[in-house]
Amino acid sequence: MEKSQPDFRFEIQAMGHGFLRVAGVDEARRGPLAGPVTAAAVILNPEDIPDGLNDSKALTKRKREALYEEITTRALWSVAHASVEEIDEINILRASHLAMVRALEDLPERPDIALIDGGMLPREMPCKGQPIVKGDARSLSIAAASIVAKICRDRVMYDLAQHHPGYGWETNQGYPSKAHISALQNLGVTPHHRRSFKPVHNMLWQENC
Repeated sequence: MEKSQPDFRFEIQAMGHGFLRVAGVDEARRGPLAGPVTAAAVILNPEDIPDGLNDSKALTKRKREALYEEITTRALWSVAHASVEEIDEINILRASHLAMVRALEDLPERPDIALIDGGMLPREMPCKGQPIVKGDARSLSIAAASIVAKICRDRVMYDLAQHHPGYGWETNQGYPSKAHISALQNLGVTPHHRRSFKPVHNMLWQENC
């Protein structure tokens, strides 16, 4: 049985209620031990939607890259981050919501409503919002945002990997792979590691004992 593809019904419903500029919002990389959390907001042109939009996790890297170029050429979009320091200070969920709010605020045009991936709306939304559980697999706008967020966040980690070789961030994106954990043990904790995350926290605690 094939999985259903995201469609434009949530956006159409919102437009039917008078919300003409509908943004899809998603975050990328809440789980890694290192690097920022990233969010993207995308307002698709209903008359010019790229073909093949889907949850970024369901796409090959090559397809994601191709769709990223189409989205950033044909839609209104923005990307924002919450830093490692912010993640450690306010927790990863609130930090991801903070990145979402920043992405919405940075859009070239203010949206009338935002479709947010997940079951909760961020605090201090700059516009009306509608949470959609598993929205990246249900809404084309959220799917587009998931692609933009993932591509941009992975590029950040690739750049960080050039300055901190050995952790494998160019391929593991900061997730706790065996190679990453081994590098943490052998090379130590960098300023880009999330100290509130258990493996990093435990390693720092052991060093201070």
